[in-house]
Amino acid sequence: MEKTAVFKNKLLPYLLLVPQPAITFVFFYWPALQAVWQSFLREDAFGLSSDFIGLENYQALFAQPEYYKAMGVTVVFSSLVAALSLTIALLFATQADKNLKAAPVFKMLMIWPYAVAPAVAGVLWLFMFHPTLGTLARPLRLLGFDWNPLLNGNHAMTLVVMAAVWKQISYNFLFFLAGLQSIPRSVLEAGAIDGAGPLRRFWTITFPLLSPTTFFLLVVNVVYVFFDTFGIIDAVTGGGPAGTTTTMVYKVYADGRLGGDLGSSAAQSVVLMVIVIALTAIQFRYVERKVQY
Repeated sequence: MEKTAVFKNKLLPYLLLVPQPAITFVFFYWPALQAVWQSFLREDAFGLSSDFIGLENYQALFAQPEYYKAMGVTVVFSSLVAALSLTIALLFATQADKNLKAAPVFKMLMIWPYAVAPAVAGVLWLFMFHPTLGTLARPLRLLGFDWNPLLNGNHAMTLVVMAAVWKQISYNFLFFLAGLQSIPRSVLEAGAIDGAGPLRRFWTITFPLLSPTTFFLLVVNVVYVFFDTFGIIDAVTGGGPAGTTTTMVYKVYADGRLGGDLGSSAAQSVVLMVIVIALTAIQFRYVERKVQY
């Protein structure tokens, strides 16, 4: 008979579980509850005095045309970043999964960008595509393309999308590669024996078996785009020009930290939190049905 470990101290298992809920409460639930409470207050720029005003912050927020513009920018930005980062990462993962001599080097180079902070990634891309100092902006001008993300909103959006996609590809690449390596080779070989070509094997065998990984990455990428891209936008465009790259999370910062309107900023953070929770719930409710485990 196998021996089993018996802990005589009945309190020990609960003590081992305490750090995780404590950290979650301190860094997530408490700030979230504090933001909800502050959204019902009118505070001065220093947070020294406050008055309870109910839903006035929300009423003023939804009366601002700039907030709806930030919503539209967020939809476009999040859709482009999520779609491009997932597609490119899957393409790279399928190539790295092949039996190539340089595959280990390729995998190492693909992982490196994940170690770069979002703000640093934004600065790197700004140095490359700055209209006057950028190393890649000069060739664009020589080709007759008037590249200027400081003045052109479409150029600015393109730049922040490229930086955000580049930053997230490494994360998606790691999970896609792990998912591909977990697929039994016998299944792929059976498809090849049946006469299925590489593309047909990918869409009928590989991609359906990757659906759990894809679903997980879809949820993670939505959260990434809504929150973690703040550093990129702040470093590259600062929300400009004329608010064309001001997403909802950056507007929270701009109105609260820069504008001093703490009540409106708290209301925006609550709305953003509700939107992200709703999107995640919709994904689990409808998208997960198509996942094959």
